Amino acid sequence: MKRIFTFLLLLPFLGQFSDGISARELDPSIRRSQSKDGGRGVNILFAISDDQSYPHASAYGTRGISTPGFDQVASEGVLIHNAIAGSPGCAPSRATLLTGRYPWQNEHAGTHASSFPAHLKVYPELLANHGYHVGYTGKPWGPGRWDLTGRKQNPAGKSYASEKAKPPGGSISSTDYNANFRKFVSQRKPGQPFCFWFGAHEPHRAFEDGIGLRSGKKIDSVDVPGFLPDHEVIRSDLLDYYTEIEHFDSHLLKMMEYLKEIDELDNTLIVVTSDNGMAFPRAKANGYEYGIHVPMAVRWGDRIKAGQQTDVLISFVDLAPTFLEVAGVEIPPEMTGQSLLGLLGDRQSAKWHKREAVYSARERHSSSRYMNWTYPQRSMRTQQYLLIRNFRPDRWPAGAPQKYDAPNKLGLMHGGYHDIDACPSLTFLIDHRADQDFASFFYWAVEKRPAWELFDIQKDPECLNNLIDNQAFVGVRKRLQATMVQYLTETEDPRILDGGDVFESYPRYSRIRSFPEPPDTLED
Repeated sequence: MKRIFTFLLLLPFLGQFSDGISARELDPSIRRSQSKDGGRGVNILFAISDDQSYPHASAYGTRGISTPGFDQVASEGVLIHNAIAGSPGCAPSRATLLTGRYPWQNEHAGTHASSFPAHLKVYPELLANHGYHVGYTGKPWGPGRWDLTGRKQNPAGKSYASEKAKPPGGSISSTDYNANFRKFVSQRKPGQPFCFWFGAHEPHRAFEDGIGLRSGKKIDSVDVPGFLPDHEVIRSDLLDYYTEIEHFDSHLLKMMEYLKEIDELDNTLIVVTSDNGMAFPRAKANGYEYGIHVPMAVRWGDRIKAGQQTDVLISFVDLAPTFLEVAGVEIPPEMTGQSLLGLLGDRQSAKWHKREAVYSARERHSSSRYMNWTYPQRSMRTQQYLLIRNFRPDRWPAGAPQKYDAPNKLGLMHGGYHDIDACPSLTFLIDHRADQDFASFFYWAVEKRPAWELFDIQKDPECLNNLIDNQAFVGVRKRLQATMVQYLTETEDPRILDGGDVFESYPRYSRIRSFPEPPDTLED
């Protein structure tokens, strides 16, 4: 008792120690029994959109979009410039968020539309065991079958989905995220802290065609990424995407207004991000910048200084440890990430350990190849470079170009590419593939790629200039390749250890298409 009393007296001064010693390092038993504020439980609101690339929020200066909710979190906390998703696809990326482990460490949950092993520890369950009121609305972990492994509910928690509202567009979900959040909060016990997962279905495809222009957006108020042609069809598609992001953001803003009403805003850690990049050709389901680089902002009252910005590399594996440390819950040793609190300025947190790189991984996305084959990639992101390992360069990265429409009946050439969500932008690229002005954009999206790719993302964020064979970058290439292989080996990636064929064996519980046996061709 005397030891604990002495510790509590010292607690306000711990952040002044130059070595960054934290409460948990001084006394682990205190860490397990006490929240980060020393008594009153800290709430956690995690808001995650579905398919949104960096820098598509107005806080980053992007034209044509207005995100006051995200901007408020950023201005009253920290705007993060280098948040890297665990995967360029939703289910494995969301599993990374939940487990604090990279996709190759999550077995079946490391791929798309598979199952979620029961032995994997997830932060919502750990917080529930610690007395938290836990739930979600909208899209949780998925798609996949969590129920096949003995789990009693989705790894994100209990579903709150009963409240509905008329959506502003035909493709936007009718789920009233804010109303469901209020219902969730109302059901907690007096004084009970909560952890809520707000998973919007937006801006996932499909979009209502032209909703952006009809809502008053201007065709010239959008900056087209360099891997897409600057054409009105593409611009309109981007404005539709922006409109869906704004719907997500409007509910985030309402949730913060409600937290302020009930005097819980400053006692709530708020993290806003997206699961992976935008659903456009050469973005989502690709290990490039627009597939893995996502927006992120963090707010926590006066515990995190307002008006900060950081370009430090942050990985999705860091969020589960962050949420656990906030709640004073022991961080399982198998979690790969580290808590962000020391980096973001909370003086009672452990010291932040700077690293050279963070990682992202892809195996299977949609059913897009013969025998449901994967397209395995590993991406290594540093401050300046993006290194990508394509483990099966003989396969089509966007999916085979041709599929069977019926048994023994081949569909049209270029009727495949199912790792690109169906959209006006993809249709435009296919229809204009023979046009000299647009052919390069089509092939950037669908053609086969080399085993290694290297990009200077400071100069080439669209990842169009592969430097892997450039003699001026031989030293950089060798150093980064060695670093990647070493890290993947240390973290026991099957693709490095034994070829990774185990990923091909994981069942897919969504639609499986039929494709002709390779080799394929892009010829008309």
